[in-house]
Amino acid sequence: QLQLVESGGGLVQPGGSLRLSCAASGFTLDYYAIGWFRQAPGKEREGVSCISSSDGYTSYADSVKGRFTISRDNAKNTVYLQMNSLKPEDTAVYYCAAPPLGYYCSDYVTAADFDSWGQGTQVTVSS
Repeated sequence: QLQLVESGGGLVQPGGSLRLSCAASGFTLDYYAIGWFRQAPGKEREGVSCISSSDGYTSYADSVKGRFTISRDNAKNTVYLQMNSLKPEDTAVYYCAAPPLGYYCSDYVTAADFDSWGQGTQVTVSS
């Protein structure tokens, strides 16, 4: 199983920004697509964004389009999720995850396609 560690979560006011990081260890991130997911209390885990490895194709959930940006820095073995214009409904634990090799991001990513997960980082949007 691949090791992934998220960081960058915290408490932010509505309209604020946060940048989450997903650092990989023990493997080269270049070859893997990476997805970001979130899970709010009492809700199912939902796909937020995905970035493919081959061509950098990105996809986003409708609820975050235009506000979140996923990117990767292969030299740092890290994938980022820049979150702007945050809303209270963005409050959740955010996870990054890696699928098996060869996976290509679809427009709607599902947790079942990913088999290596980080521990999660809490994001709370509140005044």
